[in-house]
Amino acid sequence: MTIFNLGSINADHFYRLPHLTLPGETLAATSYDRGLGGKGANQSVAAARAGAVVRHIGATGADGAWMRAELAADGVDCAHVAEAEVASGHAIIMVDASGENSIVLFPGANRAVPLTALEAAMATAAAGDWMLMQNETSAQVEAVALAKARGVKVAYSAAPFEAEAVRKVLADLDLLLLNAVEAAQLCAELGTTLDALPVKAVCVTHGAKGAVWHDLAGQTAQEQPAFKVTPVDTTAAGDTFAGYLVAGLAEGMTPPQALRLAAAASALKVTRAGTAAAIPTRAEVETFLKDRA
Repeated sequence: MTIFNLGSINADHFYRLPHLTLPGETLAATSYDRGLGGKGANQSVAAARAGAVVRHIGATGADGAWMRAELAADGVDCAHVAEAEVASGHAIIMVDASGENSIVLFPGANRAVPLTALEAAMATAAAGDWMLMQNETSAQVEAVALAKARGVKVAYSAAPFEAEAVRKVLADLDLLLLNAVEAAQLCAELGTTLDALPVKAVCVTHGAKGAVWHDLAGQTAQEQPAFKVTPVDTTAAGDTFAGYLVAGLAEGMTPPQALRLAAAASALKVTRAGTAAAIPTRAEVETFLKDRA
């Protein structure tokens, strides 16, 4: 099965700090680096490194050739990544000594994905493929409509969280991905409980506590504890989890199997600094799991 990812592509600017800045504080960084990022690009890299066939749908500015090249180097099909007339998206990522982060995001070209690119990509989709999305691009509603018309399953990472964006696509989702804070926010905004959401399945991540898969059709829950590691950088841990989870499902894994694979991948990721470049390969994840069998 193919994963079509309507996803953001960002240049990530990393600043290592003794601590996260306080209001009004000026603080000298101890190091600086630049890398490929954006929730969409991270998830495409994760899914590709998990072994999935991934076709990315998105946009960069004229300054984004290096980002498309890095995606392609990981085996991600970038034929439907357009060049927009605005600057590429980018993020300022500040990471403190404990690995916690604070991020400022400029959406840029991610909010200018042309419908023609989306339509051309989805014309090649087949029943049983997956559409993966996050809330960092334009054309989400259109993407869901095109996916459902072709029998494509839809997984949506509701981040950055915006209740109205989720509401517009919720009824047509096969899988909703949330962290615990986003899950509470969504239920509060909709005035409902998690088990009453109009979606087939919800996967809620709980940071160092792990994740829970809620099968809302069968009213069952599957817990996956987090693997114990010493974190260096938590940036992109959730994206790594999402990419590996959907890749596992597309491969034919059961939810418990895909959860375990995704939990191992995200655990490995947090032991490394960076975003897309720090996402582990499938071979590394399999070795990690064998050591904990």
